[in-house]
Amino acid sequence: MPTEPAYRADHIGSLLRPPEMLQARRDFDAGKISAEQLNEIADKWALEAIKVQKDAGLDVFTDGEYRRSWWAGAMKDSIDGLIPDPDPAPPSGSVATGHWKGGSSEMARETLAEMTQGTWVAASKLTKARSLVGAEAAFLKKNAPGPFKTTLASVTGRASGWWKEGISDKFYPTVDDLSHELMGFLNQEVKELIDMGCSYIQLDSLRYTSWMVEYRRQAMIDQGIDLEKELDQQIEWDNICIEGARGTPGVVVGHHICRGNNRSAWSGEGGYDPVAEKLFNTMNVDRFLLEYDTERAGSFEPLRFVPRDKMVVLGLISSKLPELEKKDDILRRIEEASKYVPIENLAISPQCGFASTAPGNLLTWDDQRRKLELVAEVAREVWG
Repeated sequence: MPTEPAYRADHIGSLLRPPEMLQARRDFDAGKISAEQLNEIADKWALEAIKVQKDAGLDVFTDGEYRRSWWAGAMKDSIDGLIPDPDPAPPSGSVATGHWKGGSSEMARETLAEMTQGTWVAASKLTKARSLVGAEAAFLKKNAPGPFKTTLASVTGRASGWWKEGISDKFYPTVDDLSHELMGFLNQEVKELIDMGCSYIQLDSLRYTSWMVEYRRQAMIDQGIDLEKELDQQIEWDNICIEGARGTPGVVVGHHICRGNNRSAWSGEGGYDPVAEKLFNTMNVDRFLLEYDTERAGSFEPLRFVPRDKMVVLGLISSKLPELEKKDDILRRIEEASKYVPIENLAISPQCGFASTAPGNLLTWDDQRRKLELVAEVAREVWG
């Protein structure tokens, strides 16, 4: 039985941005307004985001990630030493380029290219010039009506994208050396968040889908990568990032695995089977936030490996599609999952954020509201 707060009605973090917030981001990216002006507008609308969460009945609060251009944008915005790639490689079928799926896949590719502002490389020794999410945490500490969470992107995807032979290797001989630098930044950030009174820290990762999605797994095999050794390393590195957070009184540590979430498109299909036993048992977190909104996520059977001191947050409600799920269907799926994980070790959330990139998924604010209300309604009915 987990000893940390249950937070039965959870969510992943990002919420739809209002038009003024989207315009402010465009103006900031174009150099028309300062970071201070951007944050002033973000503060204004984050109060509305908190109201949306409170009115829906959620157990934990975020600022909607309104200060970010995309879910992993906080790291680049806080680190000095990166420059635009002077010779960017052509699209290679990565998450950021060619493998978006669904009716809005082309929109997803265009949006991510715009939000990430191209590719960046480490061109000097990097420095963590400012807190990654300290402004979010400070705002939430002051304004959240209950426990609040901050979300952090896993470092591996950043390091592999920012290391370039002929440029980065002058300061970081290998991509692993750059990864260790970023791990240190994230570990420091986690300690700062705990000192600020953050009650819930969530690590977000796309990396584990490399084992779960067939074409990515095959690509690793073709490169001669030892899949088991690589998985061990990935878990070890994520554990370094959050070292010291689990077991801290009053702090919950979560881990969200994503298959791609951008403009209602996705980038991967495959169940948790290839990573379940090792990940669930050796990742030092209190709860796993897992996507289970469609058959793309596979069955609940891999959940049998989850230890009894950890929780599973079932992402049963789509943040991609506007149609509202039927409560009875959700209740049946929770009952099915409880065959593998005791009901007291379960919670519920949308499968991912509503706006992993600033323009958001193809839903309305009313769609979002009804989805969040359904999360809370189901949570109250199942767990009281």
